[in-house]
Amino acid sequence: MKRVVYVTGCLGFIGAHVTRACLEQGWYVRGIDAETYAATSRPEDFAQYPNFTYEKSDINDIERLYECDYVINTSAETHVDNSIASSDVFLRSNINGVHHLLELIKNSRHKPTLLHFSTDEVYGDLVDGFHVETDLLKPSNPYSATKAAADQLILAWARTYAVPYLIVRPTNNYGVGQYIEKFIPKSVKCLSLGRAIPLHDAGLPRRTWLHAEDTAAAIITLINAGVQNDIYNISGNYEEQNIVIAHKIIDEYLNHDHNLYDYGTFIDGNIKRRGQDVRYAINDDKIKALGWRPQADFDTKLKDIVAYYVKNFIW
Repeated sequence: MKRVVYVTGCLGFIGAHVTRACLEQGWYVRGIDAETYAATSRPEDFAQYPNFTYEKSDINDIERLYECDYVINTSAETHVDNSIASSDVFLRSNINGVHHLLELIKNSRHKPTLLHFSTDEVYGDLVDGFHVETDLLKPSNPYSATKAAADQLILAWARTYAVPYLIVRPTNNYGVGQYIEKFIPKSVKCLSLGRAIPLHDAGLPRRTWLHAEDTAAAIITLINAGVQNDIYNISGNYEEQNIVIAHKIIDEYLNHDHNLYDYGTFIDGNIKRRGQDVRYAINDDKIKALGWRPQADFDTKLKDIVAYYVKNFIW
């Protein structure tokens, strides 16, 4: 079925993957992006697709929605350290921006479904087990608090104004094209400059990794399944301590000659983060029941990603 979708944040890391996946379906896509520092793609990257149009705009400033089936909202401020340093822009983008989209949809004659990108971080951390979609939200830092607030706004607008929605909560995304503040590209940049990889809390926190291509495939699965007014966890099902991921990055960077080196030379584990979560872990049986499975092999993808950032220095 031909669909018409908006993708907000279409030039960001996840947004670009979602945009491309929708275009490959033959859907009409209107991309929206404020072109902030985190935009790692350009509008011309999608010029080959006649079914793509582009509008430069902050989501708070969108004046109207053309008739469409879905508004896929990937726009967000996402870097936890930035939110700890200054939270104002996170409230504007992650809360006020979602409120503005909800109001646009509420006032549309044909209400499209708001497919909103949340995060596994809204649940807070846990030592054992896995969070399910019905668990209490207990965010630990300003970033995850703004994402949790947006989720609550969506649920309220759905009940009060019958705004159709889907909320997805993916785990830690990775892949080529991620902005340099994120862990993998930042680690490669540090190694390229002869600096130690900064690791919060000695690298002991655990994260679950999900390739952005698998994230985009999950979105296509949900839309094609026709599900609505529900929440779906999306997990890469590859969980590991940050220190182990750092070792893997170093292995790839040094072409597997790490036995000649002392890992301590390359890692600074003395950094403390306020509001640190020790472990995120989610159960995603719900979306798997629709036929989706993560396809990426972490070690294989990591090899390609490290090679890319070695060859392409990102300022």
